This record gives sequence, C-alpha cells and structure tokens, in this order.
Amino acid sequence: MKIQVLGGGGWGLALARLLASNGHETHLWVRSADKAEQLRRSRKNDALLPGVTLPDTVLVSHEWARDAAIAVYAVPSHALRETATALLFSEGTLRVSAAKGIENDTLLRMSEVLQETAPGALVAVLSGPSHAEEVARGLPACLVAAAKDNEARLGIQKVFGGPAFRVYTSDDVVGVELGGALKNVIAIAAGACEGFGLGDNAKAALITRGLAEMIRLGEACGANPATFAGLSGLGDLVVTCASSHSRNHRVGHCIAKGMAQHDILNSSPKVAEGIRTVKSALALAQKYDVEMPIATAVHNVLYDGVEARSCITMLMTRLMRAEWE
Repeated sequence: MKIQVLGGGGWGLALARLLASNGHETHLWVRSADKAEQLRRSRKNDALLPGVTLPDTVLVSHEWARDAAIAVYAVPSHALRETATALLFSEGTLRVSAAKGIENDTLLRMSEVLQETAPGALVAVLSGPSHAEEVARGLPACLVAAAKDNEARLGIQKVFGGPAFRVYTSDDVVGVELGGALKNVIAIAAGACEGFGLGDNAKAALITRGLAEMIRLGEACGANPATFAGLSGLGDLVVTCASSHSRNHRVGHCIAKGMAQHDILNSSPKVAEGIRTVKSALALAQKYDVEMPIATAVHNVLYDGVEARSCITMLMTRLMRAEWE
C-alpha cells in the first residue's frame, strides 16, 4: 500500500520506519527541501532520534504522493491546518491524524481540522503511549486507532500493526483525541512536581487528579468516560508524566528551575504540545463550565507569570470534597 507520512520530526521518522518495515511503499514528506535532501542522503536525524537510521526503502522528499492510499499527519498540531490545506490528496485518501493537540483559535480537535480542510474525506486518529524514541527502535508499544467508520479503523489497525506495534480500535474519536491532547498539560505539572522534589505521593496524586480533569472535560465534550481508562487516556498520561523522553515533562522541570516560557521554547528543537494545548483546554473548560485546577495552574505559570510554588499551595489548600463530586 502506498502511504504518505507528513512531517520530518521524530514521530514522522518513527512512523515512516515502522510502515516501511511492515512492507508498505512509504513516502516521507519533509517541509524544508534542503532538510529533505539532507535526510535522503544521511538517512538519520541525530538531533531528534540519535542512533536511528531510516531504511533505504523510505522515499524522502519535499514533494508528496498525491495518490497515496493513506496520508499520515505527523506534524505539530499548530501546523496541521496549514499542512492539510497546502498538500492535497485524492478524494479516496484516508487521512490519519497522529498529532496531539487542540487548535487554539477554533478549539477544534485534529480530526475536525482534517475534516474541515477535506470535506467528505475519511478521517482516523492514531494515539496512545508512543514515544518516537522507542517506536523507532522497535520496542513494544500499544496504540488506539479511532474513527467513526469501522472499515477505516480496521484498515489502520492492519496497516500499522506488527509484532512490536499492537493497535486496538475505538469509535470514540472525541475521547481518544482529548486524552492524547490533555495529558500533555498534566505532564507539565508532573514535571514541575518532580523538579521541585515533592515526592512520589504528590506525583501520584497529581496524575490521578489530572485524569479526573481530563474525564470531566471529555464527558462535557461528548466523549465516553471509559476511553480515559484506556491507552489513549491513562496509558498516554502515565508515560508522558513519568518518562525522560517526554517533552512536556521536561518543560515542567524547566519551570521548577525558574525558566521563562521563552527560554523553555528555545531550549529544545522538539515541540512540547502542552504549552499551546493548555490555552485551548481552559477555553473549552470555560465553554462547558468544567473545573480544571491543575490545567489552570499550568496556564497561570506559563502565561500569567504566576510563581509555580504558589500554585502548589493553591492546589493543596482548595476546598476539600468527595473524590468524585
């Protein structure tokens, strides 16, 4: 099957490598023509995935295969609309979002952005605990393919699935996407918790209460709350809050060191989606009248200049209540 992967970042490289190993004709689009040529020759990007070599069977280019059966969008969430608008595919191409975020201006999920840019096209989502650094090395991972169309999600399961990459299916596109987006916000708080040396008890409490926030907002948006107990919810939340690979977790560490948002953004070439997503999350929370104290604290630190330690006091001294009230 001809598959076009869009995005030359770590996740795009990892997915292209996976699909090629599954025997598919895999094309990898890179935004910069110069970087595409460099990657085509060297077959690696040590700044993003050190030690990982792209197979020769992956066709790297600044051009794209318009007739691909599947287009996989592995670009940062804020670049998805621009990419989907500029790179056109045939009407029958299945669009798969592998991005995790919520558009700031419209508050649309990534699948909704794809549907808006290609009306009538089949759209699916691939999400779950999946650090590119591990997927690219063939380490075991389990993800979820979500789509309203049953054939679409089964098709994604078959195309991506392999001995080290197990894919489950779901019809809850809303829940799967919100889980993948919102966990990045909680991971920033978890990284700060660890950076301040607050201990395992505090981190466990933060992850658990963060999950409660994700479920509350997810239900308000029409998601199945059970989805958040699965791979795209709890699974992705745990790995992002605990792993050294996590970009958002690293942002939390930077916050604990007293770094400003500008300095944090410039400290790594990798995109930490939670920095933008927290703005969308709070806008949705306000729209649906949902309380999200952890997300609010992250936003206050990143955008309002609030001192992080004062947010810890705020969270711990809130009015006590029943756990699932």
